[in-house]
Amino acid sequence: MKFLKTAIAGALFLASVASAGAQSNEDFLTIQLKDGPVVVQLRPDVAPKHVERIKALAAAGEYDNVAFHRVIEGFMAQTGDVQNGDMEEGFKPEAAGTGGSSQPDLPAEFSDVPYERGTVGMARSQDPNSANSQFFIMFAPGDFLNGQYTVVGQVVEGMENVDKIKRGDDANNGAVENPDRMIKVTVGK
Repeated sequence: MKFLKTAIAGALFLASVASAGAQSNEDFLTIQLKDGPVVVQLRPDVAPKHVERIKALAAAGEYDNVAFHRVIEGFMAQTGDVQNGDMEEGFKPEAAGTGGSSQPDLPAEFSDVPYERGTVGMARSQDPNSANSQFFIMFAPGDFLNGQYTVVGQVVEGMENVDKIKRGDDANNGAVENPDRMIKVTVGK
């Protein structure tokens, strides 16, 4: 009996170690861009509410055709304004970046995960608890954002496609005329 208990405990330990290293396919987001796919590994371990929101909006098709309305060379590409950013349903360049989704804003989920090249973070206003649907992908490290903006993931495939997103006007805070868009956004990879 003692041998059986030891064997069962050992098997459970090995199963827990194996599952800890594995990540669910639902913890990835695939963004189809004009130049190819971008796969983001989401971080529900550090921002569960924000990741849940992104996955729900993606599953509902809310991010499809949404513009990269603010893109700053050497900094980041911002998208996700599902109210004003749909390229096929009345894109409003003057309002892009001012909206969110029909859901309420989220409380901040700041972490010690640093902003590096490929980090995906939630955009917000001056209010730390105002993130909703918009997010940005970093072109380069941005230590000044650490602990100030919620990290939701990291690009693990397709960063070369992110690098090809059309840049905005530096004199106009990165606003993009005739912007690129997220063609299709799906949960999984």
